[in-house]
Amino acid sequence: MNIRRLGLTDFRSYETALIEPGPGFVVLTGENGAGKTNVLEAVSLFTPGRGLRRAKLSEMARADGPGGFSVAAVLDAPGGDVDLGTGTLPATPDRRQVRINGGTASATALTEWLSILWLTPAMDRLFAAAPSGRRAFLDRLVLALAPGHAHHASRYEAAMRARNRLLADEAPLDVEWCAALEAQMAEHGGAVAEARARTIAALNGQLDDQPDGPFAKARLALEGWRPADDFGTALAAGRDRDRAAGRSLTGPHRSDLAVTHLGKEQPADRCSTGEQKALLLAIVLAHADLVAARAGRRPLILLDEVAAHLDPLRRAALFERLAAGGGQVWMTGTEPALFGGINGDASRYAVRGGGIHPA
Repeated sequence: MNIRRLGLTDFRSYETALIEPGPGFVVLTGENGAGKTNVLEAVSLFTPGRGLRRAKLSEMARADGPGGFSVAAVLDAPGGDVDLGTGTLPATPDRRQVRINGGTASATALTEWLSILWLTPAMDRLFAAAPSGRRAFLDRLVLALAPGHAHHASRYEAAMRARNRLLADEAPLDVEWCAALEAQMAEHGGAVAEARARTIAALNGQLDDQPDGPFAKARLALEGWRPADDFGTALAAGRDRDRAAGRSLTGPHRSDLAVTHLGKEQPADRCSTGEQKALLLAIVLAHADLVAARAGRRPLILLDEVAAHLDPLRRAALFERLAAGGGQVWMTGTEPALFGGINGDASRYAVRGGGIHPA
C-alpha cells in the first residue's frame, strides 16, 4: 500500500499542502522547524492512536486556523484507489473524525488498509525512559500483525479506568459491577497479553534470521506482569490493595518490553545512544519484513531525522536494506546530501515557507 496523494488543511504549520509521491522513498528536506515532522505526523494519523508525537488533537490544528484540521490521502491499493480522511471539526476539536471511501468509520478500521511504523528522535532514549513508552512501541508492532489488538487494548483501558473510579468512590463498593468490570479486564487484557507474546516470539525468530551487518542484533522479551489463567481472580483478590494504591496494580499495563543487545549481551538501556538507535532500526526493519511475510503487504515506514545520526556505512546499509524490502519509506533530514546514497528514483521535496515543494 502506497500513499499516492496526501493533502493537509489547517494542520500544524500548513494552511494547505498537497503532495503526490511515488512508491519507494519519499524524502523531505528543510531547515529545523520548517514542518518536515508535521508531514510524517499527518501520515501517522492513518492508524489508531495519537500519532507519532502522541499529541492531543486540539494541538494539531493550525494556530491561526478555524480550530479544526483535515488530513486526506489516496492509497494506491491492488483493488483500486482507497480514499482515507481524518481530522477534527472546529466545534469538537478533541473528537476525531475518520472517513474511508466517503463513509464514516472508526479509527481501528484504518488497520484494514494500512500498517505504519515510525522512528523519531524522541525515541532515541526509549529503552531508558518510562515503561509506558516501550509498551506503546510494542503495541504499534503488534497492531501491524493483529489489527484486532486496538479493540482489545481500548476495551481493557476503558474497563480499568471504570474499575479505578469505582474503587476510589467512598460509597460502599458495588461488588457486582466491580466483578463485571474485572471480567472485561480479564477477557481483553488476556487478549492483549497473548498478542504481545505472539508478536515478540515471531519477531525474535525474524531477528534470528537476519544476516550479520552494521545494525545490532536484538532480542526481545516481556518483563513484569505476565498473563495467567486466574487474572480475574487476582483482580478480585487485589481490590483492597488497588483501592489503597488508587490504581490497578496487576494487568498488561504493568508489563515492560526488555531488549538485549545480543552482540554485547547487554540490556539496551545500558548501551550508548547510537547503539540504542541501531537496535531500534534493527527491530523496525525486521518487523517490516515480518509484516510483509505475514500480512502480504509491507508497512509504511516513517523515519524522522534518522540519516543524520548514522555514519556513512550504516546510512548506505539502511538505504540498501529499505530499497531491497520495497514499500514506501518517508524520511526527513536537514540536508539533501544525507540522501545522496539512495539508488534509483525517490520523491524528493523541499519544505520551506509553510509549503512543500518538489525538489
